[in-house]
Amino acid sequence: MTVVEMANETMTKQAAEKAGFIAALDQSGGSTPKALRLYGIEEDAYSNDEEMFGLIHDMRARIIKSPAFNGDKVMGAILFERTMDGEIDGVPTAEYLWKERSVVPFLKVDKGLAEEENGVQVMKPMPDLDALLERAVAKGIFGTKMRSVINAANREGIAAVVAQQFDVGRQILGHGLVPIIEPEVTISIADKAAAEDILLAEILKQLDALGADKQIMLKLTLPETANLYKPLVDHPRVMRVVALSGGYSRDEACRRLAENTGMIASFSRALTEGLSAQQSDAEFDAALAASIDSICAASMAG
Repeated sequence: MTVVEMANETMTKQAAEKAGFIAALDQSGGSTPKALRLYGIEEDAYSNDEEMFGLIHDMRARIIKSPAFNGDKVMGAILFERTMDGEIDGVPTAEYLWKERSVVPFLKVDKGLAEEENGVQVMKPMPDLDALLERAVAKGIFGTKMRSVINAANREGIAAVVAQQFDVGRQILGHGLVPIIEPEVTISIADKAAAEDILLAEILKQLDALGADKQIMLKLTLPETANLYKPLVDHPRVMRVVALSGGYSRDEACRRLAENTGMIASFSRALTEGLSAQQSDAEFDAALAASIDSICAASMAG
């Protein structure tokens, strides 16, 4: 077995079995200004995209290098493409994550959302996906993540979202990567529970059509009915089911997560809640450690 194959086998075992959660560090161009504002950096602190992305990379590097950010409680981390292409202390980010922090690296691959139709937003086309996946493999990435959005309990729309996710998922599997399929249900919609029932049925349909030797991961909004997604947690073609915080506060997201057996967290904003560029390293590390501890505890409670 080659060194690469051994590393991939170890990552697979960690992704499938290890306690902890996945840190979502994948804010893209549209969400970066908000992420920086929450971190205490206003828009007048940068004058172009390069400076903006430089600041968000600095924030992510600070998180990754913090003592609490390691494979003991952080099972994996999802990176934005620019973060994958960047370095931490002169080491490519994905390599640094795995070799220095024992954290499995994933990559966000979608290019954003199309306009809403039938109550949902499918993903925009990804014509350069194969080239991106080849780069990801070369950089030591283990898996990918891509997001769609469900804003209504519309059966046709939800079926389209799930079908597209699995179609692209098969393309990703073809490169030897594990896709995280993320059909996010908006937490504020009145028919959220009904949308989740439809979503479960559509995902099960697609899983049953997936090759018996294939495994994917799912990233889902915390459901209104506890353990609604337990059939997915137990499905042989699902490596892991992770939960997105979706706008819930960290406390509320952790409370809901603890009610769902077998689901672990994959939080973004809830992870970085309370972190600030103005904090000293000691203050920052303490705040991040407390955040990681609470999210990990909720992931293990379910």
